Amino acid sequence: MTFNGTWKIDRNENYEKIMEAMGVNVMKRKLGLHDNLKMTIQQDGDKFIIKESSNFRTLDIEFTLGVNFDYSLADGTEVSGSWNIEGNKLVGSFTRKDNGKVLQVCREIVGDELVQTSVYEGVEAKRIFKRG
Repeated sequence: MTFNGTWKIDRNENYEKIMEAMGVNVMKRKLGLHDNLKMTIQQDGDKFIIKESSNFRTLDIEFTLGVNFDYSLADGTEVSGSWNIEGNKLVGSFTRKDNGKVLQVCREIVGDELVQTSVYEGVEAKRIFKRG
């Protein structure tokens, strides 16, 4: 799968706005804009292992496509949901445990970049990663 590899954050589009919509406080939003996130993605069939490392935490996430799992966002927000493959996209839908609102996430390879598009309460943001 083309997602395999190590991806380093290159730039954000509207990321602070989506964090604000999600209720992330201003200090965490400022820090989040400069988290230097790096993801290492390994896929084996329907199973994924993603290692996330940033200035603030290192986390290993293991999931199987179509199977719900719990996850804690960088700001501590607890969500539950699953990832699926739709065409050449990795599409996730995650429901917040505190208010029941849904965060939609789509990861796709565009050229030599991994583009992660997130939508929450009508606010859309992109995080663009380069292989690193």
